[in-house]
Order: sequence, then structure tokens, then C-alpha cells
Amino acid sequence: MELWGGHECTVSRVGERWSDQSQLSGHDDRPGDLNLFADLGLKALRYPVLWERTERERGVYDWSWADERLGRMKALGVRPIVGLVHHGSGPAWTHLLDPAFAEGVARFAGQVAARYPWVEDWTPINEPLTTARFSALYGHWYPHLSDEGAFWRALLNQIDAVRLSMKAIRAVNPAGRLIQTEDFGTTWGTQPCRDQVGFENARRLMTWDLLTGRVDREHPLWSRVAGFGLGDRLREIADDPCPPDVIGMNHYITSDRFLDHRLKRYPANTHGGNGRIAYADVEAVRVLEDRPCGWDWNLKRLWLRYRLPVAITECHLGCTPEEQQRWLGEAWEAALEADRAGVDVRALTVWSLLGAYDWDSLLTRMRSHYEPGAFDVSSGSPRPTPLAETVRHIARHGVPPPHPAEGWWNEPDRLLYSPCQTAEMSEGRL
Repeated sequence: MELWGGHECTVSRVGERWSDQSQLSGHDDRPGDLNLFADLGLKALRYPVLWERTERERGVYDWSWADERLGRMKALGVRPIVGLVHHGSGPAWTHLLDPAFAEGVARFAGQVAARYPWVEDWTPINEPLTTARFSALYGHWYPHLSDEGAFWRALLNQIDAVRLSMKAIRAVNPAGRLIQTEDFGTTWGTQPCRDQVGFENARRLMTWDLLTGRVDREHPLWSRVAGFGLGDRLREIADDPCPPDVIGMNHYITSDRFLDHRLKRYPANTHGGNGRIAYADVEAVRVLEDRPCGWDWNLKRLWLRYRLPVAITECHLGCTPEEQQRWLGEAWEAALEADRAGVDVRALTVWSLLGAYDWDSLLTRMRSHYEPGAFDVSSGSPRPTPLAETVRHIARHGVPPPHPAEGWWNEPDRLLYSPCQTAEMSEGRL
């Protein structure tokens, strides 16, 4: 099992305001960061060659940044996993609902592959489902829609972009591998919320289900998606799938959710609904007393569903340095345990090596809220945090050092609401 890394590289668009995490962290101007990453003992880096950063004018490509960075990674012996769109929507002249979006990404993918034919690992679109939700269902990111039909179109456009991009990449390098990332967690809820729970647990899998050709007439969400006039597109994808070479699981403490129809138990800002029932939507860690979910649980479930190699492609938690060490250590130990149980686990990725900005507001408010990662760049230059020592220890010894703290997610006082047992709850199963 390898140890990978990655720095938060989102280029987000909120209205006409663009935000670039590589610029905010200073990595944009510090190629020497790559030496620091390599010194941690990482075998590969999820690394951006982003469409909107490279093709700033139609048909005009600036390769200088990518040339320098990928060249240095090659010299350092660190394998790049190249990402082309990371929570973005492409250059200013396109967006997720543009009918030409997929062809545009694929055209760019072909250009990148031709320039770096030695690159084998690719993530053309990071987290298509999550990006579609935040952009077209919740309205947080451009083009700021809150429409389910638009959400499904945005998702299918990104899935088509992945399929077409991998064809363009493999036309240059037949050994090109797709490492498809997506956020993954489990939704639980009270019995009156069981239909919504089942829907959300089916929807969370749609990126991988679509790419593996599973979304046919027998799929639980076929009728719902086809009802928006997308049946022909679903058939085209199912007839010409693009299965990932590695299922990339991104998991956060907030990925597991809990839905409760008893609204009075929760603050108003958690209240929502689906038009048929009102419910509160809260982090499962704050209400489920026995918490069956976790790294091991999720890796095994993905393996059982797809029987494809899996990797943890984002492991990050904004908390104290000591708790960050424990979060990473628990993830690594769970991955080892899953591997011993027969799950083909390829890697764990230390994410947000340089930390992240403004994710507490999902990038909607530019307050310069910063949470460090393996390095703290708040002073303007990278300073190793205790997490960096844990990464080095794992790279050298294959196991984490003794955990320096008991993570808050394991403590009784993590429960903010009346506790529930999962045995009493409804969970939509795979």
C-alpha cells in the first residue's frame, strides 16, 4: 500500500469572483514545495494541470507552470496523478451545463497527454457528483442553480467529460489509468425519513455507478434521472462505460449524515426537506451513539460493490495538530486492516498538504479562514506540523506512531444532540 499526497488546488467560481487555492497557499510561486513533499516519502502526488489555469484564452495554452512542476516531480521520482478540473467549471467561456463542456475537457486532456506522454495516472474531473451538487443543486458555486434537472445534467456532462478525456489520453498513452475520486459517506435517518435516506445513499454512488455502466433500467435511480429527459444519455453511458482503474474514496468526518423528522431537536439552520417531509440534516458523528461507519467500513463496502482497487484519495481533518495525527493514523490502520481482509487497497492520500482556505463556508465567503495540513503556510512559507512527522513515520515504517491524542470524534462529548442507536434507524443499503 502506497502513501500518496496532494495539495488543495480548487479553482472555484462564485458569481464573477474566482478563487485559486494554489495562489492562496503560495504554492503557485514555490516550486520548492515539491521537494518538501518528496521528503515526506510520498510515492505519488495528486497534482493539478487545470484547464482554467492553462488555457486562459481559447486555443492558447501556457504550459510554463506545468512544465516546471511535472518536470521537477519526474526528477524527484514522485509519480503525478494529474487532475484537469478540480471543483471548477472550466475557463470563463464555459460551465458545467454547457453542451460543449465534455468535448472541451476532452480536447484539453488530449493536449495535456500529448505534452506529457509519460504520465499514466489521471483524474480528469475531481468529485463530479459533489461539484454538481454544490453548483447546480445547492447553488453555492457557478452557475448557482437550485434545480434537480440541472444537477443531473451537470453530473452527466462531467461523466461524459471523464469518458471522453480517458479516450483522448489513452490515444496517446494506452497505459493511462483512471483514478476516479468522489466523496463517500453513509446517510442514516429516522424511519419516517427512510425514502430520503435510501435516495441519498443511492445518489452518493452515481459517479462510480455511471462510469461502471451500472445505471440501466434496473438501477434504482434510472427512472428519476430519465424523467428529466436524460434517458438517452444514460443509455449511451451504460453502453460505453469507462470503469475506473482505482476507486478513489474521499471521506471526511462530515461525509456521514443523519436525517431526523423531529425538527425541534435541532437548530433551524439544519432544517430542510424534500417537499414531502421536513427533516433536519446533521453530521452523523454528532448524533449516532455507536457510529458503525468509518474508514474500514467504507473501504469494504466499495470493494464489495465494484470489485475494483480502492484508494483513500483524500484524508484531511481541520482540527488540532495532535488530532490530525490521530485521524491519519486511524485511516492508515483501517486501510491496512481492510487490505488484510482481502480488499485491494492501493494507497492512502495525505490531502491538503499545505492546508486549505475557506472550506468552512464551502468557498462561498472569502474570509481567509485557514486550516493547516502537513505544512502550515500561514507565515508565508511552509512550516512542518506534527502531521508531517506522522507522514514520515508511516512512509519509513509502514505503521503510524502511537496516537498522541484521543480524537474528538471518539469522545462522548462529540454528541451535540439527543443520541440515537443505528439499530433503531433507517439506512439505505448498497
